[in-house]
Amino acid sequence: MTKKPAQFYHAGCPVCMEAEQKVAHALDTNRFDLEIIHLGEQKNRIGEAESKGVKSVPALVLDGVPFHINYGAGIEDLKK
Repeated sequence: MTKKPAQFYHAGCPVCMEAEQKVAHALDTNRFDLEIIHLGEQKNRIGEAESKGVKSVPALVLDGVPFHINYGAGIEDLKK
C-alpha cells in the first residue's frame, strides 16, 4: 500500500501547536506520509500552501484537499 501525502501547515502559534499535537500526529503513519511545514520559518512555502487552498493556519491537506482546523492566523498575515 502506498502512503498518501499529507501536509500540516502552521505558524507556530499556540492554536497551531495544539492542532499539531492533537490532529496531525493522530494520523495513521501507515496510511499517510505527513510533512509538517512551519510557515513562520519557511515563508518560501506560503505560495505552495495557497496553491493547495490553504486560507488560514493551522490547516491539514490530505490528498490535495485542505481542512482548516481552527483559526490561528490568516495566510495573508504570514506574508508580512
